[in-house]
Amino acid sequence: MKLSVIGAGYVGLVAAACFAENGNDVVAVDRDLARLRLLRRGGIPFVEPGLEEIVRRNRAQKRLVFTSQIATAARHSSIVFIAVEAARPGDGEAAADGVLDVAREVAQAMNAYKVLVIASAVPVGTAAKAREVVRRETTHPFSVASSPAFLRQGTAVRDFLEPDRIVIGAEDPRSTQLLTDLYSPFTRTGAPVFVMDCASAELSKLAASAFLAARVSLMNELARVAELVGADVEQVRRAVGADRRIGPDYLFAGAGYGGANVPGDVRTLIALAAGLGYGFRALEAAERVNAEQKDRLACRMQQHFGSLEGRVVAVWGLAFKPGTGDVREAPSMALLERLLEAGARVQVYDPAVSKITEAALAGRVKFCAHSYDALVGADALALVTEWNEFREPDLAKMRKLMRAPVVFDGRNLYRPEQMRAHGFTYYGVGR
Repeated sequence: MKLSVIGAGYVGLVAAACFAENGNDVVAVDRDLARLRLLRRGGIPFVEPGLEEIVRRNRAQKRLVFTSQIATAARHSSIVFIAVEAARPGDGEAAADGVLDVAREVAQAMNAYKVLVIASAVPVGTAAKAREVVRRETTHPFSVASSPAFLRQGTAVRDFLEPDRIVIGAEDPRSTQLLTDLYSPFTRTGAPVFVMDCASAELSKLAASAFLAARVSLMNELARVAELVGADVEQVRRAVGADRRIGPDYLFAGAGYGGANVPGDVRTLIALAAGLGYGFRALEAAERVNAEQKDRLACRMQQHFGSLEGRVVAVWGLAFKPGTGDVREAPSMALLERLLEAGARVQVYDPAVSKITEAALAGRVKFCAHSYDALVGADALALVTEWNEFREPDLAKMRKLMRAPVVFDGRNLYRPEQMRAHGFTYYGVGR
């Protein structure tokens, strides 16, 4: 099929590359000229395992091309995916405005029947608004559908190529059939396809993030209780996760959830409910707990040292999760602000930190080329992102490099008894 994807950000670029990988002829559109130059050279603007290889391969086969012209892409395609990102992380209304602007431009360029598919995370009702926008701009036949992307950063390519499910919000047989055919190569291993109305599809995306947020925040609250009663939340997690009604996924206590996906969807859903006169109490509580959890490591450091003025703190990991360089809504960012406000000196290492992040923090923190470099002269180590390279460190070397052997483990990577046996003062989460 001939497709176009408007927006070569996280969702859009993954979708464009993966559709091309299955033999479709894809035009990807982005207005950021610096990003376009990078993409045309075969690079990608963010860290995502496996994506760069797919982009380069399909660029070489001319199945994937990049342009800044929405009209050109729209005329080329029978299906137009809209995957623009919000101007501000977590701002659902900003994303909706961007979607409607793109829908208007596509409509003005229409030369035949098109299916406009909204893949961006947007408030419920955006597809209906887009339908009205397009109707005012064209006399050509068209359909507007919703097909939210359920992608996890760090595994997005696999998630797209081997999905748990496909959700299609479509309200006419023609667009339903086109999208079902388009997605058929991804569902040969049995992934279900759920066809529903657009509003239900839009709400499905927000609902998935809401469940994940609530689950993580509940575990973090249980971790607080575990600390108060002298229990180990890791033991509790294993016991609870063995219950088939609950399952083991997303039961890890830690420094809080982040990224642009879950926090943004949570806020969009809370705002949607509030606009309808309903207070989404469970989700408001989950968000409040998460905000408090991001502050937890700094609070425990303050309690341990009394004052952080002049203390040297090593931070391992800035990204909100392994496999990405994304620091949007990351717990590390809240920690850095607290440490700097308290007068601490911060030495940071992250294997995927971007030049944009380094530039934003230049002069405020010291970036190190190796994890052990960040430990030199440190009074404490805060582990914030559970990158694999942090899982089995040389504890004797760590002890030698640090001025004071204190570890604040924000992801419960280490065994408390092992750390103490090596002379460390150890603080976990809920342990």
